[in-house]
Amino acid sequence: MRRRAVQSSALQSIGYDAEKHILELEFKEDGSVWQYFKFKPAAYKKFVNSASLGNFFVTRIKGKYPEEKVQ
Repeated sequence: MRRRAVQSSALQSIGYDAEKHILELEFKEDGSVWQYFKFKPAAYKKFVNSASLGNFFVTRIKGKYPEEKVQ
């Protein structure tokens, strides 16, 4: 999945597959990449337009969607 660099203290880059509803995040801290499933386009729009991507992730994504670490 293609990701784009973002301005965030927590995230290096983000990607999104609107057809499969998969959000992909690359974290700055350890370089890990995670995918979050069943992530609807409306939620993605709110995420990318949020004031803080890191805060949005912690409060509205982490632990709320099926997730998998990309190897």
